[in-house]
Amino acid sequence: MILYQDNLIRIERHESSIPWVKIFTQYLYKEMSEVPWDTQLHIYRLLNIIEKEMIAYYNPTKINIASFGNYLPLVHWHIMARFELDSHFPEPMWGEQQRDGDLDLPDFEIFCDRLIEVLS
Repeated sequence: MILYQDNLIRIERHESSIPWVKIFTQYLYKEMSEVPWDTQLHIYRLLNIIEKEMIAYYNPTKINIASFGNYLPLVHWHIMARFELDSHFPEPMWGEQQRDGDLDLPDFEIFCDRLIEVLS
């Protein structure tokens, strides 16, 4: 589901047991170095905004920001709020599950609404 988009990027929610959103470029670039400078700056600004909103709303143990693109070879970023009791912590969400996660988190829908408001 797209939460926000403009002519350079789009932000989507990622279904997960933790708060997780992704930023994609609107045009297909394989590597960040191929992305025009104005789009790079826009992405970094949005990463900063999303991280601050996740911290303010969820008070996580840590924010993880990642850009791999091995399976999906186009520039995109993952922004995740991590918690000591989430299913994979301290491993990455793509790593080995450590436990059954049992988080009682504030509503992700409300977070998404707040994020849309801040970004609009």
